[in-house]
Amino acid sequence: MCLTHQLAELDPDASDAFAERLLQTLNQGALCLMTSVGHRTGLFDTMAALPPAGSAEIAQRSGLNERYVREWLGAMTLGGIVRYDPDAGDYSLPPEHAAFLSRASAADNMAVFAQYIGLLGGVEDDIVQCFREGGGVPYSRYGRFNEVMAEDSGQSVLSSLFDHILPLVPDLTARLERGIRVLDIGCGCGRALNALAERFPASTFVGYDLLEDAISTARGEARARKLTNVRFEARDLSDFDRTAEPHAFDFITTFDAVHDQARPRNVLKGIQRALADDGVYLMQDIHAYSQVEQNLDHPLGPLLYTVSCMHCMTVSLAQGGEGLGTMWGREKAQELLREAGFQSIEIHRLAHDVQNDYYVIRK
Repeated sequence: MCLTHQLAELDPDASDAFAERLLQTLNQGALCLMTSVGHRTGLFDTMAALPPAGSAEIAQRSGLNERYVREWLGAMTLGGIVRYDPDAGDYSLPPEHAAFLSRASAADNMAVFAQYIGLLGGVEDDIVQCFREGGGVPYSRYGRFNEVMAEDSGQSVLSSLFDHILPLVPDLTARLERGIRVLDIGCGCGRALNALAERFPASTFVGYDLLEDAISTARGEARARKLTNVRFEARDLSDFDRTAEPHAFDFITTFDAVHDQARPRNVLKGIQRALADDGVYLMQDIHAYSQVEQNLDHPLGPLLYTVSCMHCMTVSLAQGGEGLGTMWGREKAQELLREAGFQSIEIHRLAHDVQNDYYVIRK
């Protein structure tokens, strides 16, 4: 069918609606960048604690340049995030908005996630080249991505770790108090593992991650907390199926770490090998299904497929890996877990967490 004929068959109302949607997409994408700036500079935190104020006072209270703050406030006002009183020349952040934008909101702070947009935009040229030539983009191209991941994890995992996540495994807290051996794979900056080590001094903890910078940060935090029951090791786990010490750990965790491994099957087989016969493997990973049509109503679907394409999938492919991607889904996850030798797989959801599934896995 020629283009002229296709255009003649266009539904003008549907066409106008789609154009309007694209226009809004451009605006929302821009607001994501400005939201990230507001989070990183502390502007949301400042405004959440301030009565209505002018741009000069907001800038002064934030320790920032007024001209930039004024332009940022313009974007926030037109985006419906900040309110502006033209008579008084004052800006305010409504408490209903601050509840999802300031650091005081803890796990509800959605501004943290806006940081991914700018970070992923920084590797767009690399991704376009991969579309044309294949291959992947290595971790080294992502700058402060691990810092943002640690902040993200601090909200989604650390804030729920003791009250919601550990109780998914019956008697686990009591066993940790008595003393067991724990391994966290893909530990990143070690925030969860250090928190566990501090809470349960009778247990011993080991963290593995591919990135030296993340391991260095984890070790520094452990030293600052004077923790002697935790150690961290920079380690490529592509051969973990062969190098894992059998039955070495009673409890193994991965938090959002399996799907971007170069050799996820080897990692899972290594976990099965390293786990004690009566041990438990807790895997937190993205809530999704393996087929696109089953994710159509996912509240974060477009974002997660984008993160997959521009980070999780491509960093695996950069290592010559499988490239499972963020949205590998429950079906593929269970397939690989059973292939690794696990027999018991339970999948849990937490009421406050739309992003993740929590797998409780046993031999």
